[in-house]
Amino acid sequence: MKPKALFNWSSGKDSALALYHILKEDRYEISTLLTSINEEFQRISMHGVHVSLLEQQASSLGVPLVKMELPKEPSMEEYQKIMSKTMSEIQSTGVTHSIFGDIFLEDLRRYREEQLNTIGMKAIFPLWKRNTSDLIHEFLDLGFKTIVTCVNGAYLDKSFAGRVIDHDFIKDLPKNVDPCGENGEFHTFAFDGPIFKKPIPFEIGETVKKTYPKPKSTSEDNDEEYIFWFCDLVPQ
Repeated sequence: MKPKALFNWSSGKDSALALYHILKEDRYEISTLLTSINEEFQRISMHGVHVSLLEQQASSLGVPLVKMELPKEPSMEEYQKIMSKTMSEIQSTGVTHSIFGDIFLEDLRRYREEQLNTIGMKAIFPLWKRNTSDLIHEFLDLGFKTIVTCVNGAYLDKSFAGRVIDHDFIKDLPKNVDPCGENGEFHTFAFDGPIFKKPIPFEIGETVKKTYPKPKSTSEDNDEEYIFWFCDLVPQ
């Protein structure tokens, strides 16, 4: 019998490609998708995608969805409390493994592994240390489709928000931007591909600017706030 696993689903391209490889290997029973939601706005944390589109993704994937709702700006203590409760409930269903789409962020991987070790679960990283240029081309060659929903203004301008990723998009990226946005340069919403039973329909809405205050200890530049551009996807 295959081990039961939850898949940490961001809604974006890295999650989609990681899930593709996990399903292809057929070593785990994917029993749950877990996604963090902004409780106030009912949107996926950082990606800005409305929860109704996330639910359509889960339905098209055919995997039950667990939404972990978080306050607008949770403290680490609040986050840990909500995460512990959610993981305890998932673990009680027999889940022993937790799968992530991370590629090369060592500190993040270490944090995830340490947190899971405390409750006797194991972390799985199917894309780990893969070349990100190879990954994005593989993603496209497999027939996946994804749209940019959020860009970090420190790396990309407003024009990149709302673009469907294709080979021209990759060519247009500045040299300091990772092709998969692994450093948080941009976030995406995967709406079609080999793991979906049907495409997720939506219309492209307005692009809005949002700012967030930087910690007082941040001194890499003179700006006092982070700038992000969010492209709204309107469910059909």
